[in-house]
Amino acid sequence: MDDIYNLPITQRVATTTQDIEKANNADEHLRNTTVKSLTWSGVTVSVRDRSTKQPKKIVDNVEGIVRSGELCALMGPSGCGKTTLLNVLAQRPTHAPSVSANVLVNGVRLSTTLFRTITCFVEQEDAFIGSLNIKETLNFSSRLATSSIPAHERLKRIDALISDFGLSEQAGTIVGTPIRKGISGGQKRRLGVASQLITSPKILFLDEPTSGLDSAASWEVVKYLSVIAHRHHLIIICSIHQPSTATFNLFDRLMLLSGGQMYYFGTVIDSLLYFESMGLSIPTHVNPAEFLIDALNVDFARDKALANRRIHELQSGWTMSQQADEMSHLRLATEQQQSGGMEISLDEHPNLLSIIITLLHRSFIKSYRDVVVYGIRVVMYTGLAIMMGTVWVRLSPDQVSIQPFINAIFFGSAFMSFMAVAYVPAFIEDTQQYIKEHRNGLYGPAALIISNFLIGLPYLFFISIIFSVISYWLINFQPTAQAFFIWVMWLFLDLICAESLVVFMTCLFPSFVVSLALVAFANGLWMCVGGFMVPPTVLNPFYTYVFHYWDYQKYVFQGMMVNEFGHRVYSCGKDCLCMYQSDLADRCQIAGQAVLDQFGYNDHIAMNVGIMISIIAGYRLASWLVLRLRGGV
Repeated sequence: MDDIYNLPITQRVATTTQDIEKANNADEHLRNTTVKSLTWSGVTVSVRDRSTKQPKKIVDNVEGIVRSGELCALMGPSGCGKTTLLNVLAQRPTHAPSVSANVLVNGVRLSTTLFRTITCFVEQEDAFIGSLNIKETLNFSSRLATSSIPAHERLKRIDALISDFGLSEQAGTIVGTPIRKGISGGQKRRLGVASQLITSPKILFLDEPTSGLDSAASWEVVKYLSVIAHRHHLIIICSIHQPSTATFNLFDRLMLLSGGQMYYFGTVIDSLLYFESMGLSIPTHVNPAEFLIDALNVDFARDKALANRRIHELQSGWTMSQQADEMSHLRLATEQQQSGGMEISLDEHPNLLSIIITLLHRSFIKSYRDVVVYGIRVVMYTGLAIMMGTVWVRLSPDQVSIQPFINAIFFGSAFMSFMAVAYVPAFIEDTQQYIKEHRNGLYGPAALIISNFLIGLPYLFFISIIFSVISYWLINFQPTAQAFFIWVMWLFLDLICAESLVVFMTCLFPSFVVSLALVAFANGLWMCVGGFMVPPTVLNPFYTYVFHYWDYQKYVFQGMMVNEFGHRVYSCGKDCLCMYQSDLADRCQIAGQAVLDQFGYNDHIAMNVGIMISIIAGYRLASWLVLRLRGGV
């Protein structure tokens, strides 16, 4: 690649053409034979100006056309509206109060569902499961997109894309996690494009695909975009900020924006001639892309008035130009010629069960490769079990041990659920991946919530067993097999509830700091009103009726208390001064039920388990509802 980069521009273009001619037919499925054009007109996006409180247009009456086999660049100074325009063209949320646009495919306005099936969007900061390697990433993207491809054909497509994007040597390398280094930034950008192409889109949108890359890596990424656009007759539109000269010359079409208005739309070659006709001759040895963007940027001009007059002249010049008139006529003619519609042959989309199985498979790989998911929590819970077992070591069945037993029950159940905050970063990664895949029409919130719930069950049960085996017998809780497995059950339900709370909070606020703070606060609240800090018999009515009855820690604490004290007898000591009065006082003993009476607890295990299951279902249903209401997020 470095040798190619050092060639003159004309030879680089020739090299790109040779790449197209030499391409094999392994990726023939990418060929677009149905979508001939994407046209847009009257694109206007308005927001409310914070200072004047008046409507402000960030995109103002923009129009254009890109035909199959063309790579189009949206360029302009920062804040010119290119990303907003890209989102409108891709039918993605702009969060603007007023959006109007007429976006047509082959002269026809498509429904959002159909539009998403033929398009894909590559984010500026693409989301990946960092513990998957390149080949696995493409494989799961393909499986989520279609179920009608035989396994051997799917692998052929994946291998062809990996080869086309120059990733063959890194096919088995993971994308990268905070702990394990993976592929480079340039390779990740190419993977982002490849992971969308594997779904066989007809139109591809990219937001700043070269952001953060050096000139060589940027040229490499755009070169691949140019190759696949020409080879497969795709329509590719990307916003880009100040590309190098070599990268700039790879684009077929260019739209220049400033202040939300159009200043040019046409071929890259004609752009230089057009601006020369407007009195802007590009000096020798100057990057034309940089020159054009600087010419349209008034933010850093010394003479703002002069710069504004000049920019107004350029905009008026474009509006009145022959090029603008020809572009409008071409757009209208194309829309009229192709307005008869189109027939799109789509691969069969997998059903909900297939998607859940695919997500489970992907989550399983992530769960054992990425220690952040469950590995760190296993270590944390094991350490907590050892600490508890050695602090509350071998408590005797005497009345002096009753309060330590109660403290151990509270500490074990409360901190086990509190430490579920460690799951926040792992689920945030899942949420970001879901947002990308949902926006590209692959699956909905139900598949995410169900698969996430199922993948966690065996790991949480394993944690419950490990913690209980270590701590239960060291502390000397009621030493029967039945009591031990009831303890495991309550701990298991506790962890499922805690993880469901994390899922809900992260769906509500997909920000690491915010969701972490909210989960920690919620667990702190549950500790306060669960029945240990203040017994339910004396807890004030507000917290009793607003929080106490749906506090899952309350039912875990109550269940563990009943498990320990419901059928156990404690000695009052040599002096027979019993701390709790019971029917066994004359024998110098305390019936454990006397302790439960102080808290107002009874043995309603079936009802409490049912309530716990309802709370878990409630958190999961609320998480689904949040994602459902947020739509494209």
